[in-house]
Amino acid sequence: MSVRTPDPNPGWLNEADLYEARRRLPMVYVEAVPVRLDALGYVTEIGLLYTADDGGQFCRSVVSGRVLYRETIRAALLRHIEKDLGSLALPQLPASPVPFTVAEYFPYPSETGLVDDRQHAVSLAYIVPVTGECEPRQDALELSWMTPDQALSPEIQEEFVGGRDKLIRQALAHLGQVG
Repeated sequence: MSVRTPDPNPGWLNEADLYEARRRLPMVYVEAVPVRLDALGYVTEIGLLYTADDGGQFCRSVVSGRVLYRETIRAALLRHIEKDLGSLALPQLPASPVPFTVAEYFPYPSETGLVDDRQHAVSLAYIVPVTGECEPRQDALELSWMTPDQALSPEIQEEFVGGRDKLIRQALAHLGQVG
């Protein structure tokens, strides 16, 4: 049983073709770390999704998804933020499409420390301020807003799978807010 949110616009590949492509090609993804900012632009909260995988294991995650054929990075970011956080999240997309990091996921443990059992994926990771009301996607149990220190706590860091805890640490380091 799949708990993933059905994509109303699956793009250019059906499930069988996507499976074959994932076996042969690196897939391009975007990831967004949603944040709330204070009046001076400092991060006060980080939004983390709490989900269950197909095996019923609970984990923390961030907004993520594939970039579709002929889709701009901005359009992919907006589509996945709206799909994962709702249409009233009011994201402030970055003025420049330069990510804070490029994350490489492999289907096996590697030197990057990032794992995606399904595929080799290259992900452009962004920090995206949101100012509106967020309603998590169907397959997320909740969206938790945490302070940077809470997000970096060992208890929360252990809840990430595939090395995504590194992504949170990199995002906060990029912002100069390492706890």
